[in-house]
Amino acid sequence: MTDRVLEVTDLFKLFEVRRSIGRRVMHYTVHAVSGVSFHIDAGETLGLVGESGSGKSTVGRCVLRLLEPTFGSVQYRGTELTTLDREEMRALRSELQIVFQDPYASLDPRMTVGATIAEPLEIHGVKSDHKAIVAELLDRVGLSPEHAKRFPHEFSGGQRQRIGIARALTLNPSLIILDEPVSALDVSIQAGILNLLDDLQQEIGLSYLFIAHDLSVVRHISDRIAVMYLGRLMEVGDSEEIYERSIHPYTQSLLSAVPVPNPEVERTRHRIVLEGDLPSPVNPPSGCRFRTRCPIAFERCVDEVPELREVHPNHWAACHAPLMPGQNLADLVGVENDLRIRPNQ
Repeated sequence: MTDRVLEVTDLFKLFEVRRSIGRRVMHYTVHAVSGVSFHIDAGETLGLVGESGSGKSTVGRCVLRLLEPTFGSVQYRGTELTTLDREEMRALRSELQIVFQDPYASLDPRMTVGATIAEPLEIHGVKSDHKAIVAELLDRVGLSPEHAKRFPHEFSGGQRQRIGIARALTLNPSLIILDEPVSALDVSIQAGILNLLDDLQQEIGLSYLFIAHDLSVVRHISDRIAVMYLGRLMEVGDSEEIYERSIHPYTQSLLSAVPVPNPEVERTRHRIVLEGDLPSPVNPPSGCRFRTRCPIAFERCVDEVPELREVHPNHWAACHAPLMPGQNLADLVGVENDLRIRPNQ
């Protein structure tokens, strides 16, 4: 029977914002996450992708309760996290960890690397040889135990991210939230970090929620991919299914933006160029949130919110008119060159 590590059901996160305009005080509600549901099994990687501002990082922080969910359920191995008090949640922190996006801001510049990695051991009162654990972790992430005496400014961005990964591993977690862990790194360094994460998963059996905005980054590390837009999930499926047979117009537009390393293919393929910015999460569109940028939207998309449903086995989409597997959106609308999608009224 599958060992389910994380189950998120109907997660919402709303932010109440106050803004002063002259003498008037305006109140806004930001709909950052709206009804997101997914699960992660033991040893599995779920890639959560989407444009900046789609709510991906907010989901990750709500799972760990670094942000308190407004509504919804977050269960870790059957335990409901949203109802735990501070002490009960603290007891589970050792099993739930996070690696942050910015390797420069996530490390305290006044602490040595050894002190940074050992800090979780001190906080949780682990009685053991901290120096030996730090040395082992540094070796595991491809650094030298001698680096424990150095400070963060003495390392490159890729090395700092390895230190952040070592810190996340200190308490032997089961689940790690990876919040765009390679987006701040050079492309040449990204592969090394991704290979490290893959090796650690194979060695320890970790589960990952891998948050990214670049679909090309998550393709080879993710078992399944969830595509997010303006606080909602648009499509969920196995990695190869999403890349080779995506059925949601938004997913196809994201895939179209990924460069192809073959120059001949790159010159001849039809690209889908989304014009316009994400709508405001303060006042999201009615019905389908992608409808204002979708070339095949129709009346039902304005009035009715599409539910995330299983269109094909293990392939889910939130669309009233999902594409057939292998069907290309650019071919569907009959374009000869790039498809430039203008916002609908």
